[in-house]
Amino acid sequence: MTEVLGTQPAPELWLVIATAVAALAVTLPRAIWRLSRNAITIAHEGGHGLIALVTGRRLQSIRLHSDTSGLTVSRGRPSGLGMILTAAAGYTAAPLLGLGGAWLLAAHRITLLLWVATALLLVMLVMVRNAYGIFTVLLTGAAFLLVSWLTGPDVQSAFAYSVVWFLLVGGVRPVFELQGKRRHGGAPDSDADQLARLTHVHPVMWLFLFHAVSICSLIGGGRWLLGL
Repeated sequence: MTEVLGTQPAPELWLVIATAVAALAVTLPRAIWRLSRNAITIAHEGGHGLIALVTGRRLQSIRLHSDTSGLTVSRGRPSGLGMILTAAAGYTAAPLLGLGGAWLLAAHRITLLLWVATALLLVMLVMVRNAYGIFTVLLTGAAFLLVSWLTGPDVQSAFAYSVVWFLLVGGVRPVFELQGKRRHGGAPDSDADQLARLTHVHPVMWLFLFHAVSICSLIGGGRWLLGL
């Protein structure tokens, strides 16, 4: 427990920059993004599920699909603050998780970050209801667990910084993708459109909020990771 809650040495600046480049390398190319986006979908649907529970809704199921889409179903009032927060949690989840991870890394709590991430994935696994979703969450959780148990500080640092950079960088792209789909008449039942129906605020304003959260998280988290 002391090792988990304690601090670890900060990595060299070159490693921090190298992991940022690695995050860009798995986010920008479309072919690689089709695979790596699954991790962002886990964060997205996990965000819906976590806020549903926090706001008193009854979480029924989470599904993750091979096309990187997902669906989280919760029961409760069909309107109100709880439903609004639950709907807004998806596109903001990955950036905010990245920001929280950057804060932990800036405090040199690398091991704690790895174990917290593992615990969140295990909790999410209980609510996943389809085979592909179980496979992807198990695979991701196993990666965190193996790195935490079997590797030394250098490997743990590289892994943790790569994950956090990916959440920060990868959390930006889905909002632009959603904006593009809506511009061409797609995604009529997106989170932004659901929020518009719940709040009578135009979907563009919700897109603006998603952009603001993701970009500000990237800037703030990036400054923490780089020690600026």
